[in-house]
Amino acid sequence: MIKLLALDMDGTLLNNAKEIPAAHITAIHQAIEKGVKLVLCTGRPLFGVLPYYEKLGLDLKNEYLIANNGCSTHQASDWSLVDWQELSPSDIEFLYGLAEKSDVQFTLFDEEHYFVLGGKPNQVIENDAKLVFTSPTEISLKEALSGKYRMFQGMFLGTESQTDDFEQRFAEELCQKYSGVRSQPVIYEAMPLGTTKASALQRLAKMLKIDPTEVMAIGDANNDIEMLQFAGLGIAMGNASDLVKSLADAVTASNEEDGVARAIEKYIL
Repeated sequence: MIKLLALDMDGTLLNNAKEIPAAHITAIHQAIEKGVKLVLCTGRPLFGVLPYYEKLGLDLKNEYLIANNGCSTHQASDWSLVDWQELSPSDIEFLYGLAEKSDVQFTLFDEEHYFVLGGKPNQVIENDAKLVFTSPTEISLKEALSGKYRMFQGMFLGTESQTDDFEQRFAEELCQKYSGVRSQPVIYEAMPLGTTKASALQRLAKMLKIDPTEVMAIGDANNDIEMLQFAGLGIAMGNASDLVKSLADAVTASNEEDGVARAIEKYIL
């Protein structure tokens, strides 16, 4: 019996227009009415999720949000932090140094800001910030290291070719010290070592006394793989890559074909 539904957002809950299909909203409400807890698990920061929660129209008392690719877990009733992992000043300095050796730019999230280090944000950052309902805040390395902010995760953003180059040159070195993932063609992300959506989901499930076999997870991207493997039932979207599909227990329809709703109807309702 499924007791916890872990849902990725971009490419999963959201369609290509970055909207929640009505069928997904209906199915989620029906699952919650059956006693299933909803946990959105996303690479987005908290402020990039809140408008979607309003559209879901849920009673938020018993729901949770895993944001920043597992770096922060919030209780939806008041958005307070219940669990988190953060980058240290030395982490930030090291990661910024990698960006300085490449053509990508380095960004950081805290609970309220989309920070960009080292000058005016590139167009990829500007576009990405709009998707999470904010604008970039320019910050110096000194300010980032000041200890004023709880920095959850770092991101390296550039064109697809610039991000390809960054990944080829630095991913092996980076992944020895951090959890690194190419989450999108123009984004490479770095979290504290061992931090993924799955690690946060595992701790939350333990807190809620829910066994992994009672967890159903749905996702489409590389940063969803560990989550799909952790869950008792891991479902890949129809728009997922062949790799993600091969590592999932089942495949549903795409995010343009109400894939989340179909999975909920089949396995929960």
